[in-house]
Amino acid sequence: MSLLHQIALTFVKNIGPVSAKMLLSHFGDAERVFKVSKTKWLKVPGIGEWTLKGVDLDAALQRAEEEIKYIEANDIQVIFYSDIEYPRRLKNCNDGPVLLYAKGQMDLNRRHVVSIVGTRNATEYGRQLCRQLIEELQPYNVLVVSGLALGIDVAAHKECVKQNVQTVGVLGHGLDRIYPYHNQATAQKMLANGGLLTEYPSGTIPDRENFPQRNRIVAGMADATIVMEAGIKGGALITAEIANSYNRDVFAFPGRIDDEYSEGCNFLIRNNKAALLTSAADLAYSLGWEEGAPKPAREQLSLPMDLTDDERIIFNIIFQHKTPLPIDDLSLKANMPLSQLTMNLLNMEMQGYIRSLPGKTYCLN
Repeated sequence: MSLLHQIALTFVKNIGPVSAKMLLSHFGDAERVFKVSKTKWLKVPGIGEWTLKGVDLDAALQRAEEEIKYIEANDIQVIFYSDIEYPRRLKNCNDGPVLLYAKGQMDLNRRHVVSIVGTRNATEYGRQLCRQLIEELQPYNVLVVSGLALGIDVAAHKECVKQNVQTVGVLGHGLDRIYPYHNQATAQKMLANGGLLTEYPSGTIPDRENFPQRNRIVAGMADATIVMEAGIKGGALITAEIANSYNRDVFAFPGRIDDEYSEGCNFLIRNNKAALLTSAADLAYSLGWEEGAPKPAREQLSLPMDLTDDERIIFNIIFQHKTPLPIDDLSLKANMPLSQLTMNLLNMEMQGYIRSLPGKTYCLN
């Protein structure tokens, strides 16, 4: 595929991530999107006359050429939606970005990925929780994702650097700057084992509206989002809500009932929007991360006769997998929307063919 056209697709006015994916699905690749006549775009769901009025393909290509010069001069990797390096968990999110800019040494598809979020006004209690949790997570070979903001975010990144845990900071601006500036030294150290990630091209300033968009990547990349310390308002609770909307696990450390910066965590736990967390062992148990346990040999099973076509597909995928399969991976393998998959899984579980395990994983009964 043409890198020029992939980047240019993100510069087409009125075309966001959802519309871009519809165009790619309809025409096959980014270059063809630019080669067909714009009137053919009208056959794509979600593309109407109003959309076409704002489309200037030549301007998008010209801006993409400028961006390519920047990424080549600054050793930046471009990760497109169809690339194997693209975070597979994020690919399952309908509004996930079609393209990412990355800098550093990172594995975005590591077996275990968690996001850590929290208040910008971290207390010593919150920083101590970060130290303790990341130390306990180290044996699980995790990737820790956060937003490189002040407070809990940068505390988590710093602890990862110190304890040699891979960590990625998702930015709400281009890779030509670090915001806030105070975190520049930490960002530089992260490049050796992890790095920086953004959907925004160079020249994008850290506008206020960019950060909620950034939060969907933080939530979508991970198996679970962990809220360390948070007030009742702010980005941490927004990220937790997004993670819940993606059907991902959310955990929160509780705090004192009169503590302003634990009020958000306590709210999430009280309203069943997050599971209570006290240690990495709780997390590992809930997500099914137990390591080294020998797996019994799978016996040959006959396919039940009373399954629907969708249920047969799901049954075969789970049967062929040697370990419990996360719902996001199952959705990708079955090429089935989460809403449709969830209903089929419920029916199969009620019939006794499968069972659900902690961490939204499934295996045969």
